[in-house]
Amino acid sequence: MGGTVPAQATQEFITNVNLDATAVDGETFSTSFIVYDSLGNDVPLTVTFTKTVNPNEWTWAATIPATAGAMAGGDTGTLTFNPDGSLAAGGADPNMTINWSTGATSPQAINWDMYDVAAASNGSITQHAVPSITSFTNQDGYLAGTLQSITINEEGIITGTYSNGQINNLYQIAVADFPSYAGLTKLGGNLYGASLDSGQVLRGVPGQGSMGGLSTNSLEMSNVDLATEFVRLITTQRAFQANSRVITTSDEILNELINSKR
Repeated sequence: MGGTVPAQATQEFITNVNLDATAVDGETFSTSFIVYDSLGNDVPLTVTFTKTVNPNEWTWAATIPATAGAMAGGDTGTLTFNPDGSLAAGGADPNMTINWSTGATSPQAINWDMYDVAAASNGSITQHAVPSITSFTNQDGYLAGTLQSITINEEGIITGTYSNGQINNLYQIAVADFPSYAGLTKLGGNLYGASLDSGQVLRGVPGQGSMGGLSTNSLEMSNVDLATEFVRLITTQRAFQANSRVITTSDEILNELINSKR
């Protein structure tokens, strides 16, 4: 994992659809969205709902373009609604399969998420007296992607963002600690090594135990105390001025002595 992330075939989808309760027998409504095969090919999957002669009942059928393959089961069903417009409980999620002609893994099973674990409707499919509409669709497949950018958090986890919208944790930065920093051996080039005086190296990750954290998206500030350095500068300057006066005074005294001898 790093520079690229492979494609992932669609395994499950959910779609929020309302079917018009005033529809007449034989009236249809279709919704389409993209699913992915194991190679990352994006293929439109169309679900067509048809009103039956029975009150509160619709049938559905799923299709894909013939150039991409064919449905191989679980691609039709019947939906029954309660008088309040909710999907009747007791059903099971449709599990459709597809045989691809794209060279991708076949058959591919795709689950349509309609019911929760208690076999009750999850609220995604409804029947109310408003025009049929698809308000939301989501599926878990995606095409292959390349790394676009990385970020690092305070725990040292390096996260990659890919061209297909995926965000994955890639690596974690390791850090080391020593019982005595003063005992480290200078190796040159801002490098230090362990020694008997420094103690055994302790390895870990940022924020764990005695390990410090990381400051991300920030520049390290100078560790120099400017006030202290200015005081030292002024003190040095005054000392230089005083020494200069001493030399000047000594020179004048010597000149006076020479002049007196003359």
